[in-house]
Amino acid sequence: MHANVAIDRPINVAIIGGGIIGVVLALGLLKRDVSFTIYERAPGFREIGAGIGFTPNAERAMIALNSSLHDVFKKVSTPNTEDWFQWVDGYNHDDVSDPHGVKEELIFKLYCGKRGFEGCRRQDFLEGLVKLIPEKNIKYGKSIVTVTDKEDGAQVLMGFQDGSTSEADIVIGCDGIRSSMRRIMFGEEHPATQPSYTHKFAFRGLIPMARARAALGNDKASTRFMHLGPDAHVLTFPVAMGTFLNVVAFVTDAEDWSLEGGKFTAPATKDDAVRAFAGFGPAVRAIMGLLPDKLDKWAIFDTRDHPAPTYAQGRLCLAGDAAHASAPHHGAGAGHGIEDALVLATVIKAVENVSVGSRVSRIRTALRTYDAIRYERTQWLVESSRVVGELFEWQDEACGRDPDKFGREIDWRSHQIWDYNIDKMIRDTEAQFSQRLQTELLLPAELHLPALIHHLKQFPNTFSQTEDKSCHIIQGAATINIDTTDTTNVS
Repeated sequence: MHANVAIDRPINVAIIGGGIIGVVLALGLLKRDVSFTIYERAPGFREIGAGIGFTPNAERAMIALNSSLHDVFKKVSTPNTEDWFQWVDGYNHDDVSDPHGVKEELIFKLYCGKRGFEGCRRQDFLEGLVKLIPEKNIKYGKSIVTVTDKEDGAQVLMGFQDGSTSEADIVIGCDGIRSSMRRIMFGEEHPATQPSYTHKFAFRGLIPMARARAALGNDKASTRFMHLGPDAHVLTFPVAMGTFLNVVAFVTDAEDWSLEGGKFTAPATKDDAVRAFAGFGPAVRAIMGLLPDKLDKWAIFDTRDHPAPTYAQGRLCLAGDAAHASAPHHGAGAGHGIEDALVLATVIKAVENVSVGSRVSRIRTALRTYDAIRYERTQWLVESSRVVGELFEWQDEACGRDPDKFGREIDWRSHQIWDYNIDKMIRDTEAQFSQRLQTELLLPAELHLPALIHHLKQFPNTFSQTEDKSCHIIQGAATINIDTTDTTNVS
């Protein structure tokens, strides 16, 4: 390993997938002057689904990644009339004093922070972000088929369905839950290539706000509510600057999901939704009655049963749903993908800022660092999202319908997500990358001492040289003392 290798050209990153996470990562790299290209299989950018919300940690990650993307979010997001997330009993209703059925018993409420956990339409957010990316950095109609990480140090070779090829130093799969990159990395037969049905599906739709307010009242239509019940629950929140009420109505399904072509969506009607929630209270039934006549039924898949064993393999890696798709019950999957993007942008820039060993070895060390920083937190989210989905539908035996037990579970799980220290995550990423580089540097059997000292001076937090020319290297919990007056090799 050479101690000082000049970078002869900028690192180039290939981003596979032009959804929200791919575009967010691109903006993080753009901010740090890292070269990138987005390869999107569709002829243009589009987001599947209606509304999306971001928790406070996700907003902090946006600001750290590129403040412009946070500006876009705030422009398209709809403020709630209250900064509290409210969970209500959407099933029981026996209050004769409430003839319109709007009143639902409060089970728990949680403060989200000032303008916290706001929502927007997915497409509005994506369109605003894409405007910030130079057109030359985007290639459409590119469906990835093969990726070859060459051992000789040459760039990674990508092959696309249209027969074209391209090269990059790093290839990052941001291509969603049905990731082609995940299949390429682990092989067609690996269990992690296929997501698992969570045995829940959702009716999703938008209700014009005027109709929602007329049926539910201004308060219930203008802020975030979760309507709970047995084996089903409904999430509602305003989007599109308050012109629509976003509705996601979840239903437990005992059957396996089977649809021709492996699609995760199926056509449905308002009557299907009305029947599914026929036993719920008047407020929920009113919401179902306001949905459009034609709907889609969305199967909820995740990667809990067969998680990816790692998010990084050589110079390839996964981010967002491609790495750790979770059920949407925490409303935090996309936010965790933004955290992924921040770590990747940070550590890839760090690769350009040091000159240790080969470019390939630095990149592989960087991606291993990303995997180490992100794996545990994101896998916890996948598991916890399943748990809270059961809590919302009174399926958890330990909690049941007990509001106190429910509140304690929701409180600690939500704050585990929301209170994450984004600044510390960045510092940990930089520190761990630095430590890993040093560890790799010290691995060779022999290393010329002047070259060692020259390199270690790039890491001032772990290296010092005293007046008597002795050196002190902090390696983990130990301090290694080297007498630099000795001109022999270090081994």
